[in-house]
Amino acid sequence: MIHPGARIIGLTGGIASGKSSVARIIEQLGVPVIDADQLAREAVLPGSKSLAKIAGLFGNDVIAADGTLDRKRLGELVFADIESRRQLEGVLHPEIRRLGEERIAREIAGGNRLLVYMAPLLIEAGAVDRVDEIWVVTVRPEIQLERLMARDHISIQEAQRIIGSQMPLAEKAAYGRVLIDNSGTPEETQRLVEDIWKKETGER
Repeated sequence: MIHPGARIIGLTGGIASGKSSVARIIEQLGVPVIDADQLAREAVLPGSKSLAKIAGLFGNDVIAADGTLDRKRLGELVFADIESRRQLEGVLHPEIRRLGEERIAREIAGGNRLLVYMAPLLIEAGAVDRVDEIWVVTVRPEIQLERLMARDHISIQEAQRIIGSQMPLAEKAAYGRVLIDNSGTPEETQRLVEDIWKKETGER
């Protein structure tokens, strides 16, 4: 185990696969969920070293008038540029790792021995060594496409471009010790996650 006496489950999946929905169900079961996206937001708070580094790399245009990171502007700069994306990840990933380790240590110190670390880029960021096992939220491709279009109010072409820029969900699934198919209704996913959780933890 990464942390002796504790079990850290890494939860991941593709865009619009429903990771957050699954994480909420797990939280309802009383298990702490550490969200890497939230850590990423904390990493670039106004005045942080990471935000200053990002401004140094991409210019002050990526800083909004209120001093926060202009995510939309930054996204436009790095989305289609692999090298820029690597530079950004080189700033963010070490800080997210540090914050994640702090949160994990704090939860364990507080008596929690079962934790979920939710990270969309768990595999791509090389963060698999941060967890004891990986659970992958999957979804049928046509449903993933529909959900992304509806969620972000974008065209099918744009949704396909975004999905195509990421690690294929089938490839991600190969890393999963547990797969959670979120193609059904919210009620079906709720039952599925609860059943998996009972089987995995022995809780009734």
